[in-house]
Amino acid sequence: MRTTSFAAGATALVLAMTACGAPSEQSSGGGEGGDAPLRVGTMPVPHGDILSFIDENLAEEAGLELDIQEMSDYNTPNAGLVDGELDANYFQHREFLNEWQENGPDADLTYVTDVHIERLGLYSEGVEDVDGLDDGAEVAVPNDPANLSRALRILEEEGLVEIAPEAGENATENDIVENPQDLTVTPLEAPQIPRSLADVDAAVVNGNYAIEADLTEEANILAWEPEGEDYVESYANGLVALEENTDDERVQKLAELLGDERVLEYIQETWEGVVLGVNADGEVAEVEGSEDEAADEE
Repeated sequence: MRTTSFAAGATALVLAMTACGAPSEQSSGGGEGGDAPLRVGTMPVPHGDILSFIDENLAEEAGLELDIQEMSDYNTPNAGLVDGELDANYFQHREFLNEWQENGPDADLTYVTDVHIERLGLYSEGVEDVDGLDDGAEVAVPNDPANLSRALRILEEEGLVEIAPEAGENATENDIVENPQDLTVTPLEAPQIPRSLADVDAAVVNGNYAIEADLTEEANILAWEPEGEDYVESYANGLVALEENTDDERVQKLAELLGDERVLEYIQETWEGVVLGVNADGEVAEVEGSEDEAADEE
């Protein structure tokens, strides 16, 4: 079952920030969960599509019923876990989860399993390659802390800026210490960036929003983010639940299905390297032809 939840999600965020009592006291989906559908908060693409693939092809055989609730912003799915409106969510990587828990309500959310990575890419409508960026060019980047730092690393890898080493994974535009082309780096809300691409010279776009806006077909891909040693550990999107609910049989079934070989094949065939599946060993699954295709587009 796939539903869309926007207004309800905003309410969930308010409730999460003002809730009294422990999350377990508010949740109706804890424990083993019985035969109730597993309520999963998610983003529409690619997460919602992946869950729908499971729902339509694998869930019944596994004895799992899904209630897929699509949401429009990055705060709502975690808030839904805190206030008991959701049993699990699937939309975020560990860096985002850590940042949210440091600044959000007092709740112990636990990362259950890796599923996929949405590659950040540097896109442009008017420039064909990185060398084509003029002095003073404007580059838009996501403004949420985890993805802002990640975006700046793309610019650094391409020799466009240098980031202060001590900034680590919390780098912002204020940590740029070398900017030889005097680029203007403009943080924007991640969902807004594809719509703003025509107004800037280039932009770093999250994979899900690039897919939704057809940027891989309609814009030039100037560069992909570098894949460092901790790439999967830091940036794989995965299944998250309250710590006390991670042993819920339904959560465990979904975690197993998300790592199924058929799901990895679906990811590979559908998004051709913009989205990378992560296998059961915690490694990026092989995506045939993706590097060649990226090289041709750069």
